[in-house]
Formats: sequence, structure tokens, C-alpha cells
Amino acid sequence: MNHISTIKVSELVSDFITYLEIEKNDSGYTILNYQDDIIQFFNYCKENNINYEMITYLQVRGYINYLYEKKEKATTISRKISSLRSFYRYLSNHGIENYSFHLVKLPKKGKRLPKFLEYNEIEEIFDIPDLNTPLGQRNALILEMLYATGMRVGELISIRVDDINPAIKTIKILGKGNKERIVYYNKITEKRLKLYLKDGREKLRRRENPYLFLNHHGERLTTRGVELVLDQIMKHTSLTKHLTPHMLRHSFATHLLNEGCDLLSVQELLGHESLSATNIYTHVTNDRMKDVYLKTHPRAKKTKEMANNVK
Repeated sequence: MNHISTIKVSELVSDFITYLEIEKNDSGYTILNYQDDIIQFFNYCKENNINYEMITYLQVRGYINYLYEKKEKATTISRKISSLRSFYRYLSNHGIENYSFHLVKLPKKGKRLPKFLEYNEIEEIFDIPDLNTPLGQRNALILEMLYATGMRVGELISIRVDDINPAIKTIKILGKGNKERIVYYNKITEKRLKLYLKDGREKLRRRENPYLFLNHHGERLTTRGVELVLDQIMKHTSLTKHLTPHMLRHSFATHLLNEGCDLLSVQELLGHESLSATNIYTHVTNDRMKDVYLKTHPRAKKTKEMANNVK
């Protein structure tokens, strides 16, 4: 990563990153993207003698053209513009007002359907962890919780033992923007949780630690740690997919809709502010809807019966 030369800019970026961590409660991955996007922009400004405080609409267009010339994807350019919009919005509260990035349109991008696991793939993956070892017990619980609740990986590693209410099988989650919500877990997850708390976690713990998921040093598990756990699990399966925490979140939402859960409930469980963010899951349930239609609509059923009789 390149470094910005001026102390003022470095301090602004550092303060903004702190704001994202504390005020916005963004994930480590999101914050890293913000940081890289902003530093790349400031290096561009330095190389082209642009005053970031006074940047014009035409200069912003020049920066976007520069990104296109670098063969950046539309999704990446859109993210970079959004990052800089957020940064300049932050600067406006600190005496620097410039809305040039807000005047440009985001590049058009096709919607990517969420990648999810089939039911049989879920079963294969969940059979891998060894429940006779502390790390195996922890890893099994990680899989169960991500799939049973649909929580984000940042929310998972932030769970404290005191956030869990075993009497009613709920967990208090601190989501984006420090917004709290309640998620639910099932009996299988409850079984894995009890085993881990009674055995695995006690063996991993070196000192008092409020967090549920611990690494082999007895410290709080990180996002990267969870990703490595999933990578190791996949090596022991016959699957070729790249398993990510978000894929389990997508699987949670898709499977709920497939089983008849309404969209508003899924939105609430996922912690989406807008229903439009949840709507993308309806695209991957069309096959099920077609199947339900053919099995339940009177005329569709009758047509099928007539076809069977014509032999």
C-alpha cells in the first residue's frame, strides 16, 4: 500500500477509519476497502497536482476515466466512488465541503445473484468438524450459527457469551451502525453451543474473555480466522465451491424463502435496512415457485394428469 505524504491528509484518513470502526461499526474488510480507495485517490491527486479540498466535477470525471483506463470493473469503480462520497460527507462535518463526487453517476452494473449452498452441500460441510476436539467443536458451532442465524461474520466474532439467552434460544447482535437486533437459533445449534461452552471453549480459554469464539491462543477469533476455518473445512469435502461466511448468510436467506418464509421476516432477520437489499434473494427462488405453481394450480395439475393418461 502506498503512503500519503502530507500529515494532514494522513490524519484525516486515520480519523475517518476510526469513525468507521467506532461510529459505523463497519467490518474489517469494508474498512480496508475504504482505506485503499481513499489512499489511491489521494495519490492520484498528488501525481496530478489536484487540491482534494477544491476538486471540481471535471477533475472527478478525470479520475473516473483514469480508473476505467486501468481496466477496473464497474462494480469496483462504483465502490470507489461510494467510498469517496462517504469520505467527503465525513469531511463536511469537519469544515471541508465539496460535493463533486456526489454529482457523478455510479457506473451501471448488472446484479450478481448471491451464491448459496444446496441442502446436500450444507450437510456435507457440517459433517466435517471433529466434535471430539476443542477446535472441532468451535468450528461446528461457527457453521451452525452462520447458517442458523444469517448473521454477518463481523457480528459472529463480536458475540459475547452474555449476549446469548439459552432459555429462549436468542442472541443479541450488534449490527451495522451499532444497531441491535435479535436472532434465533435452533435445537441443533443449541446442542453444538452447549458442547462448546462446556468443553471446547474451556480448553481454549487462557484467561477471562467475554467473547464466545476463541482462537487456539485463547484470544478473540478474527474475521480472517473464520475465513481460514472455512477454507480448511472445504479441503476435506468433495465440493469445488469457495466457501465464505457470506455464502452461509446467502444460504440462510435463500433456504428460508424456499421453505415459505415471507420476505419481510427475512429482511428483519438479516438486519437489512431496506427491503430492496433482500429482494435479490427472490431471483434465486424462482425455480421453487415454478415447481409450487405446477403442483398446486388446479389447471396445471389437470394438464399434468391429462398428459399422464395419454399413453
